[in-house]
Amino acid sequence: MPLVNLYGSKWRLVLCTLLICAVIFELDAQKQKATPGRKSKPSKNKPEKSTNEGSSTATAKPKNKATPAAKAQAFLTQVLNRGKFKKVGETISVQTGDTLELRCRGKPVQWGVPLYLEEDDEGRLRIVQHERYGVLTLVNTTGADTGEYTCYPMYCEDTDCRKEYDKAIKVFVFFPDPQELFVPSSDYYEVIQLRTNWPTVLPCQVTSPEAKVSLHREFPPVEVAVDGTEISFNVKKGYTIHRPRPYHAGALYCVASLGNLRQSSTKYMLIYVNYPMAPPAPVIQASSSSVVVGENLRVSCSVVGEQDVVVEFTWEYPGQQIGRPLYTQESISPVGGGAARQQSQSVLLVDEVRDVDQGTYTCTAQNLQGAKSVSATVKVVPKAKPKKP
Repeated sequence: MPLVNLYGSKWRLVLCTLLICAVIFELDAQKQKATPGRKSKPSKNKPEKSTNEGSSTATAKPKNKATPAAKAQAFLTQVLNRGKFKKVGETISVQTGDTLELRCRGKPVQWGVPLYLEEDDEGRLRIVQHERYGVLTLVNTTGADTGEYTCYPMYCEDTDCRKEYDKAIKVFVFFPDPQELFVPSSDYYEVIQLRTNWPTVLPCQVTSPEAKVSLHREFPPVEVAVDGTEISFNVKKGYTIHRPRPYHAGALYCVASLGNLRQSSTKYMLIYVNYPMAPPAPVIQASSSSVVVGENLRVSCSVVGEQDVVVEFTWEYPGQQIGRPLYTQESISPVGGGAARQQSQSVLLVDEVRDVDQGTYTCTAQNLQGAKSVSATVKVVPKAKPKKP
């Protein structure tokens, strides 16, 4: 028994020792977790914070793509055979009979084509809007299709869309025709007005940029000098007379040559019009603001302006109400001074004034730039009764 008790007491001592050690280790572990100096490990989260900042910067890029400036980066390409694409410049050439296919990036876009195609494309023109771009396709092309093709990006708010003209992309397309050097026209001649203060274009439009073009006068039959200043040539527009003068008037036409082919254009009948710089500024004046019954009345309306500028006058007067006929005298006379100017005048005559002639007289002067009206009021008084002797 004593031996058993001895061994039992030893085992109890060992178990107590192990239990005490376990408690000590547990307390030490809890102490380490509660120590402030151990917070250095969570500081490793800082790289994670910088990573988050990097991801926020990356997510900002799609926002930039949604701005109008990014949308404005539209461009125009020509679709070639076998799915090849070519970014177009100011001009391109497509052989007649081939297909013209243009692709313009935008959602959505609208297209502008030469007037000839707007009026009647004969089913050859097809325009399709895809999700991110629009496509213009023209088949069975001819020299008459030569002209400017334009892609207009659209700015839309809900269902309301409008063209962004300042962001339009244009390309001039030539369709060289071995039989037609000029774009065909159904008119034998075309009347063009030469305005004093406005450039005038003679649209000698060729189908090939390689054609050599010259300007000619019909009577007398001479070639017109083109100096690039007074008259200039642009292969996409034709000839421009920058400051028309009376000697530019007459019958003119263009001649194009390419290889062994030489052709003449439509004839242009140039009519010179001395175009005014501004609408007229009339001045009205009555012979008297108070007229006695039975006397005569004169109301004048005059305009001073550029020489050879036609001014038309119209009148409104009280006598119209009873059908009194209109009597006027019109004249033109030069005005002294350095510049060539003239006075145009219209005088309304009213003989033997009656009570119905009292009221407002209005003169309207009109020229090619516009019209302006001025008025004057006339009072009619009865005759004075003769004094008895």
